[in-house]
Amino acid sequence: MGQENLTAQKRSSGGGLPTTTATNGRGRSFAGLPRGRQIHKTFNNIKITILCGFVTILVLRGTIGVGNLGSSEADAVNQNLIEETNRILAEIRSDTDPTDPDEPPETEFNPNITFTLGPKITDWDQDRKAWLEQNPGFPNFVRGKARILLVTGSPPKPCDNPIGDHYLLKVIKNKIDYCRLHGIEIVYNLAHLDKELAGYWAKLPLMRKLMLSHPEVEWIWWMDSDALFTDMVFEIPLSKYDKSNLVIHGYPDLLFEQKSWVALNTGSFLIRNCQWSLDLLDTWAPMGPKGTTRENAGKILTANLKGRPAFEADDQSALIYLLLSQKNQWMDKVFVENSYYLHGYWAGLVDRYEEMIEKYHPGLGDERWPFVTHFVGCKPCGSYGDYPVERCLSSMERAFNFADNQVLKLYGFRHRGLLSPKIKRIRNETVTPLEFVDQFDIRKHPVSSSGSQS
Repeated sequence: MGQENLTAQKRSSGGGLPTTTATNGRGRSFAGLPRGRQIHKTFNNIKITILCGFVTILVLRGTIGVGNLGSSEADAVNQNLIEETNRILAEIRSDTDPTDPDEPPETEFNPNITFTLGPKITDWDQDRKAWLEQNPGFPNFVRGKARILLVTGSPPKPCDNPIGDHYLLKVIKNKIDYCRLHGIEIVYNLAHLDKELAGYWAKLPLMRKLMLSHPEVEWIWWMDSDALFTDMVFEIPLSKYDKSNLVIHGYPDLLFEQKSWVALNTGSFLIRNCQWSLDLLDTWAPMGPKGTTRENAGKILTANLKGRPAFEADDQSALIYLLLSQKNQWMDKVFVENSYYLHGYWAGLVDRYEEMIEKYHPGLGDERWPFVTHFVGCKPCGSYGDYPVERCLSSMERAFNFADNQVLKLYGFRHRGLLSPKIKRIRNETVTPLEFVDQFDIRKHPVSSSGSQS
């Protein structure tokens, strides 16, 4: 798309990202769509009918075409076609939410209302300050350290791949261990707070709700379900970000010079609980409603971000586009961090763990001992992914055990190998256990600003 189209598509208010369709108050896009859920279902049924007819023709052609084959081979061909048909039908049907008999009928679309995350809040900093003064038992700083709430989650339904649930359990155990050791609160979410912002976008309404419900929390830390802590000693240097409201892993040259769609990574980032952040979320979200809005926004992002494939709008691309197109409004409060791995791409890390153990030590957080290992492109809970599932699962096992060894060391154990769930004792019991607590408790070995353990 040209710059002329982008300018024409911007909202007249000037505060939001350009969208090409309006939505109702609950976030549904309406441009080009019929009015009412029933007509939407009718279109889905028509699609299913056409698809069934098409597949019937394929089955007949397949049966005729394999007439020279044995009956078992012909049956196999037809069975493959049937299975593929069922898969496609399931995908179509899954795009339509089942009707809840207890749910009131939906109102008609209102073209005069645009998507919002909720009522516009304009005085959050003042209200929050007053609340903190009135509730001294809920300070936003504890022993001089800002209160952090780590937020993560997974879909509300069981994984398509059964072993995926096992790895989700391991990953949340990893996060709980880190938070327990560093005095961080944690929320694990299974609910879609806004069904229009499913998928990549589910984090936005969740973070907003947690900000407003927990005014005592200074920082909200989002982390994807497929990201693990692999340096259990490293702590985020919050003092660096006293003048920042968003801390995100990325590279300024990729962002501003190349305008790359992977210049930042929203799989792990911190956002301050303040009015600035609420305004950012309000401006970020309008590209997210599923359907026509998200699809058209994806075209804008692909046209403006280098290397981005053609697919619907995702939260990461939308944030990059927002920071580029409204740089003067936002960037002075954004800290693009790359001195340590707030997000570390797994493919270049998991095969080097033995080298790291031999040469380095936890507490560094960078490529020598990565703080976070993020399994981008792996879908352990889904039925597809960008990498073979066997490679993803074995790599996740290595990452989990690599981190878990740092925790088990306190108790005198370690894994027999980075691919083994079994553990072995590494020191004998003693009648003076507190000596070992002081020696091996990672909480008692803080890391200096230079990156070395004190």
